[in-house]
Amino acid sequence: MNEDRPLARLDMLRFARRVVEHQAARQLALMDRWIADEERREAERQRRLAARRNAPEWAVEHGLNGRTAVYVHVGGCTGAGGRAKGVGREQAVRALTEAGVPACPLCRPDTALGILE
Repeated sequence: MNEDRPLARLDMLRFARRVVEHQAARQLALMDRWIADEERREAERQRRLAARRNAPEWAVEHGLNGRTAVYVHVGGCTGAGGRAKGVGREQAVRALTEAGVPACPLCRPDTALGILE
């Protein structure tokens, strides 16, 4: 543009349009990121629900050595770590009563099994 000539109204309107277009593009990109984040959260929630549905009814969590039982859990307990193994009802009752494995303080399998400490 020539500096001797003042900006015409049409030039100012075109400039304003470019600014709005740029701002809108940034806002759309931000909204797309929010949508993608929410989709990831929802997918993770669905995976957790599916894992909980497929969880065994009872689980025994083992210690780091893999042999010592640490806790008995209700299946799907969020406190059960990766070292928990699904067991049947009789095994869970036996672990709580005969082996002396403590019940998880979060899910309280002893209450669910009808065993009081």
